Amino acid sequence: MNGSAASLTDLTAHLVSSELDANVDVVIAPPACYIAKLAQQKIGSKLSISAQNVHEAGSGAFTGEISCSMAVDCGAEYVILGHSERRHVFNESNEQIGKKTGAALAAGLKVIACIGETETQREEGSTMAVCIEQMQSFVSNIKDWSNVVIAYEPVWAIGTGKVATPEIAQEVHHDLRAWISANVTPEVAESVRIIYGGSVKGSNCKNLASQADIDGFLVGGASLKPEFVEIINANN
Repeated sequence: MNGSAASLTDLTAHLVSSELDANVDVVIAPPACYIAKLAQQKIGSKLSISAQNVHEAGSGAFTGEISCSMAVDCGAEYVILGHSERRHVFNESNEQIGKKTGAALAAGLKVIACIGETETQREEGSTMAVCIEQMQSFVSNIKDWSNVVIAYEPVWAIGTGKVATPEIAQEVHHDLRAWISANVTPEVAESVRIIYGGSVKGSNCKNLASQADIDGFLVGGASLKPEFVEIINANN
């Protein structure tokens, strides 16, 4: 929940005018009220737009929510689901997030599926148990994995300035890929993109990007700054 029409228009224009790695898919996720405005900008083939959230129902008495079809109407191609703030601030359950995933994919949206453990859960050694439990709610609602990106975001690293070391992040990404291979298919495990989120910035993005199983980033505060371009080009 950041920005204004003017500031987000400027940020998008800056991205469009910048030299971005042509091998990187760049998706921006403005607040819902700005999706249509940014979709109308001449973003060409450089940028796609994501909603930050949707409701699982097609319509109804859900004041303040937007449906999947509304997000599509506004110009969104993606939606972020299961973000830690939706889980821990708004108390969304794994079951509800799974329903949202099925509804979003059925509506033609691509899903950025977020998972991640809290600091307490990490200290207890339950990182993978938590991630697998969250993954299962996604798996049961996904038929076409080509329209899904997984985002691993350790809750303790979001907006805290803490960041998982490249080795910690790589270990979780590797274990997630192994779990997908065993519980979905090896082909999906090989092809699905698993991106990392949690205090990603210009100073740490290259080391993170160098890890074998980290396929990109879900960027928070740094996406509102010029260094976002550096993060996009982390593999260069």
